[in-house]
Amino acid sequence: MKDILKYALLICVASLPLCASADDDVKASDVKNALGLDVAGYDSLQAGRQVQADTGSVYTAYFDSSLDSLVHEWFVVNTFTAGPCDTADSVARYPDSVYIERLQQLPYIMEMPFNSIVKSYIEMYARRHKQVGYMLGIGEAYYFPMFEQALAKYNVPLELKYLPVIESALNARAVSPAGASGLWQFMVSTGRIYGLEVNSLVDERRDPRKSTDAAARYLSDLYQLYGDWHLVIAAYNCGPGNVAKAIRAAGGKKDYWSIYPYLPRETRGYVPIFIAANYIMNNYAAHGICPAVPQVKGVTDTVMITDRVHLQQIADKLSIPLDELRFLNPQYRYDIIPGNIKAYPLVLPLDEINSYAVNRDSILAYRPELAQRQIKVDPAGYGNGDVIYYRVKSGDTLGGIAHRYRVTVSQLKRWNGIRGTLIRTGQRLRIYR
Repeated sequence: MKDILKYALLICVASLPLCASADDDVKASDVKNALGLDVAGYDSLQAGRQVQADTGSVYTAYFDSSLDSLVHEWFVVNTFTAGPCDTADSVARYPDSVYIERLQQLPYIMEMPFNSIVKSYIEMYARRHKQVGYMLGIGEAYYFPMFEQALAKYNVPLELKYLPVIESALNARAVSPAGASGLWQFMVSTGRIYGLEVNSLVDERRDPRKSTDAAARYLSDLYQLYGDWHLVIAAYNCGPGNVAKAIRAAGGKKDYWSIYPYLPRETRGYVPIFIAANYIMNNYAAHGICPAVPQVKGVTDTVMITDRVHLQQIADKLSIPLDELRFLNPQYRYDIIPGNIKAYPLVLPLDEINSYAVNRDSILAYRPELAQRQIKVDPAGYGNGDVIYYRVKSGDTLGGIAHRYRVTVSQLKRWNGIRGTLIRTGQRLRIYR
């Protein structure tokens, strides 16, 4: 009975419009183009321009902004160096038969069909040597072992460890236009169903370990509903309600390519880009990409904190860069750990794990006003009313500027009337603090 109630609540909440955009108008040409696969699913789909536009353009903008934010993360910039591979802009292209063979050779439970949409995403990844290299480096050093452990615990295929690659570009502080957050991009409602705490100070959707465990449980529950992993990840993207609606529109058919034209627009590109991510993460060397190299050991441990303390207090007294603490503890939205309410985890480099207990009194006595300060929050996203103006320099990106001033790309775009992701040198941007 408890499981039945949970599934009912899950479908009810997830039926809300979670996707960044949706398109319910379906043309006959979309159906014809989408269902051009043979039974095995490996012949190239001769998708028309409409299908390409429906998938590629919608997902790429957010994907680019997430990647851009990742490569500007302080921890990534300061603790990884680009690998020695050729980083030329040219893309190594192969015959379709080569892509098909490489996908078939992956030791996976999930089918990895190939079509022209998958191909376009493979080439999109292949053009981004540096960004993909950083994802490979940070994934292998920190995230992929953590993902594999949680997925194996709940009997979820390990290939789903690459889901956060397309969800957040492995940026734990990524926020989507729809309000999803964290490596696994949980909405608040779904996160709370799976036990993630979200309040003004703490957002466990951004906690790598807790959100990964929640995501593995969510994926397992979705499989109990569908029995098909492609439908699982489609539902993960836009909610079980939208998938149920697409199944009804497809006459009750329950496979991804049958319901493809009836899914929200963003979700039409979701399974193809997931397949492409699995391809590039396993065949990166064939495209001149190699993982970024960590310059420090990524070994950490956790200590439970029962004090209200600011990360700046810890950083200054333990001589750990504040941005490193922020990277390791992304769930604390304003750098404040409210341990006076209940015990909260603090992740530290392994060689510093005993330092907090040894230096606790001096940490709490150092600038105590930091932990007690009032946080001014404007629901409209305009900060506390203070505004600064930033002049765009050569090489600047929205993601880099957003990270520098601790705002989101979406906020920058809203404040300055920017629709795409392009900015020009000399442009003046308004930033609310």
